[in-house]
Amino acid sequence: MPELPEVETTRAGLAPHVEGRRVDAVTLRRPDLRWPIPPQITRELPGQRIHAVRRRAKYLLLEATTGAALLHLGMSGSLRVLPGDTPLRAHDHVDLRLEDGRVLRFNDPRRFGCLLWQPAGDVHPLLRALGPEPLSDAFNGDALFALSRGRKAPVKTFLMDQAVVVGVGNIYAAEALFSAGIAPLRAAGSISRERYRRLAGAVKAILSHAIRRGGTTLRDFISPDGAPGYFEQELLVYGRGGEPCRRCGRPLRQASIGQRASVWCPRCQR
Repeated sequence: MPELPEVETTRAGLAPHVEGRRVDAVTLRRPDLRWPIPPQITRELPGQRIHAVRRRAKYLLLEATTGAALLHLGMSGSLRVLPGDTPLRAHDHVDLRLEDGRVLRFNDPRRFGCLLWQPAGDVHPLLRALGPEPLSDAFNGDALFALSRGRKAPVKTFLMDQAVVVGVGNIYAAEALFSAGIAPLRAAGSISRERYRRLAGAVKAILSHAIRRGGTTLRDFISPDGAPGYFEQELLVYGRGGEPCRRCGRPLRQASIGQRASVWCPRCQR
């Protein structure tokens, strides 16, 4: 599933082509994706100008005066800005026709993505309980330390809790914990304030670098211009179970934590 850097890469790629342009029409080729597509999409969005393309966690919001189209790419979704006469491919489920004749096309083979509506002045229920953005000042080691007190769950599970911080998925949690030298199975409540400060710094640095590098290509994801991300070439632990640690040479361990494959170095992380 695309993680925060991939979604931010998509947002940045779409914004120059979509912001400031009016949506002339919406074409739905099926009534649902992960959930039913609400009627406001075809009732409220046509005729509106997209003021901004914003990201909240792993959701994209196309903001207009009447509200915002809320998009999630799911496991296999992609968005492209294409000439209006571009032939359809399988799984091209939604077109937003722009005033310049181009279309913003949503393709989703597995249909785990979504297209929903957030009325103006409201916050969609999917967004209400989310924690802070990881690149914001609200996310820091002191906040992590305070939230972790008394928690016995593994720190990796804690870090991936979207109520704690948004957008830190499996890949970047593994890489940040390695960078901070923290074993993923350690109880969240047993970690010191100083180590959480290192972890928060690692999360910020790794996500920022991944965004600059275009995200991480995993099976289905490519950016809006069709180019893959390049951060995958720099992964130090994720997906490398059994291989030698690039710092100390010891074989990396792998186990399931919270039903997600987790890899770490038993020497470099404690």
